[in-house]
Amino acid sequence: MNERVVVTGVGAVTPLGNDVPTIWEGLLNGRSGVGRVQEYDPSGLAVQIAAEVKGFDARKRLGRKAARRNDRFTVFAMGAAREAIEDAGLRTDGSDALVSNRVGVLVGTGIGGVLTLLEEYDVLLERGPERVSPFMIPKLMPNAAAAAIAIDHDLHGPNFSVNSACATGSHAIGEAAGLIRRGLADVMVCGGADAATHPLSVSAFANMKAVSTRNDEPERASRPFDAERDGFVVGEGAGVLVLERLDHALERGANIRAELIGYGATCDAYHVAAPDEDGDGAARAMEMALADAGLSPESVDYVNAHGTSTPLNDPIETQAIRRVFGQHADRLEVSSSKSMLGHLMGAAGAVEAIVCVRSLETGWVHGTMNYENPDPACDLDYVPNEPRESRPNVALSNSFGFGGHNGCVLLRRWDPAGRSRREGGA
Repeated sequence: MNERVVVTGVGAVTPLGNDVPTIWEGLLNGRSGVGRVQEYDPSGLAVQIAAEVKGFDARKRLGRKAARRNDRFTVFAMGAAREAIEDAGLRTDGSDALVSNRVGVLVGTGIGGVLTLLEEYDVLLERGPERVSPFMIPKLMPNAAAAAIAIDHDLHGPNFSVNSACATGSHAIGEAAGLIRRGLADVMVCGGADAATHPLSVSAFANMKAVSTRNDEPERASRPFDAERDGFVVGEGAGVLVLERLDHALERGANIRAELIGYGATCDAYHVAAPDEDGDGAARAMEMALADAGLSPESVDYVNAHGTSTPLNDPIETQAIRRVFGQHADRLEVSSSKSMLGHLMGAAGAVEAIVCVRSLETGWVHGTMNYENPDPACDLDYVPNEPRESRPNVALSNSFGFGGHNGCVLLRRWDPAGRSRREGGA
């Protein structure tokens, strides 16, 4: 239970780019991944914008067979996993001492293979039951991404998925770290993926009044903490991290990118789609992550906020941060990646944890774009519109999902000189 856990690899596929360096450069330069929908004709729909992945050729990146036999969310996850595993310097082909029985996969999804389900339902109606694909069930099941990654890399350790709406990515990271802590794995490939930009799902979100209708200004539609925010922007993509037992990483000479030091998970038990009005569940998740790390609130420098750009989430998250951090909240830097990436649903927490890793490595915090009109109910330092060099040492990533699910992960900058110390780490 005392094993320390470090991050040795990261990979992502998002609306800002199909690898982590491109995504990070886009975030620092304030680029938006939001635009008018290209995957289908949105004419006549109330919401005509989305944050879509662009230029990802699954056939070239994964091969024709993998592209044909997997849902869109799974191929995004496979692409992100390949980058993360390569970044970690893991050779999973039997050419080194890595024991695949000790490498697991925990990759979840918020919505899963809904695109496959809808496509095959159309086939059933238009062409008859005999033409429904035999691959439909393996493609749409929520655990498809975790299974596909294991098959792709011959990984035989613990393997399953978590499904907790927009908290999925954070929960996957935290639970994967727990498997390492308990000695059930040496390495875990973990994260989240989603791809649900379809007229049906986007229309459902629109009828919930949850998404922005700023169709004429797509790049300005996602505006977390701004007084004129009107909802989130539906996005798609995947984020995958390689977590590793510290001793294992040191023994093989891995490039350690950050240390995962804390994890918190709670439930509002309040409403299926709205956050608890006093932010109690979110606050307790943050407090749990701090307690897990053995750190005081004053130790945290940066918060990558859930920051959805919805009227309800942003002031409630602000209130929760103030409850946890007290006067230190005024010294925190808080920014929302969703201002540029849109809301990647089950992938959001994993991608945003990767953003925290890059902030810890580079010393830079990206800005919250489209922050133009201050809201008295949102009164923190949201790093408005411009990146900032601040050298954070500890970063917190918040994820809150429908159903009242809350997940928070706490990461610390890796200091090779202090690698033998245990300072409240995992």
